[in-house]
Amino acid sequence: MEPIVEVTRLTMDFGGLRALDSVDLDIRKGEIVALIGPNGAGKTTFFNCITGIYPPTEGEMTVRPPGKNKVRLNGLKPNKVTEVGLARTFQNIRLFPGMTVLENVMVGRHCRLKSGIAGAIFRPPFTRKEERQVVDDSYRILEKMDLENFVNEYAKNLPYGAQRRLEIARAMATEPFILLLDEPAAGLNPSETDELDELILKLREKEEVTILLIEHDMKLVMSLSDRIFVVDYGKKIAQGTPEEIKNNPAVIKAYLGEEIDA
Repeated sequence: MEPIVEVTRLTMDFGGLRALDSVDLDIRKGEIVALIGPNGAGKTTFFNCITGIYPPTEGEMTVRPPGKNKVRLNGLKPNKVTEVGLARTFQNIRLFPGMTVLENVMVGRHCRLKSGIAGAIFRPPFTRKEERQVVDDSYRILEKMDLENFVNEYAKNLPYGAQRRLEIARAMATEPFILLLDEPAAGLNPSETDELDELILKLREKEEVTILLIEHDMKLVMSLSDRIFVVDYGKKIAQGTPEEIKNNPAVIKAYLGEEIDA
């Protein structure tokens, strides 16, 4: 199967520091792929490059949206990357704390709206209909995330695990075909992590979303991933199935000589 994400020789320099060094990565439709490595290995920098936050120093980044030709991500601003069909979450939750749960998801729908400035000013029937549709669509997304009971609650008042799910809900509101999750299990207790595991699988199966995740919880990574890419000091040192990665000497060494607990 032809990849829907192809990253070749991705390199990112910050002054004299090389955060990524000729990293290759590919993802096929329907996969759950993990990008792992020690702290400071370049994982979040990789996310920042392919989502348009950082322009890479070198390399090519392309995606193939469903039913469309290949799109080059190099040079696209973050909002344009979202319009192409990539959505992400962040290691540190970035919700709008003073907005309700529903409003946070509605913000994610913005990139799919057709009404422009004139529509917002004059509010013709089409604009009013679209606004009602946004509310309905956002509520349905909350139902899928088991967050409908919090619909009118301020985001800052949600339990931590629910805030994590809300950030994923907002990302899903952009209608992505690729979802990038940056340490989604960070700060979760074991029960919440199990719920996250189920949610990610549900998104892949029922929403037909391809997923790339960064995660330090190796139990989660090993149970979810179809393939794993490993980086260390900005270089890719291994790729393969969970079983192959678990037994790879270079990976074990990168994790300070400790065997990965699967």
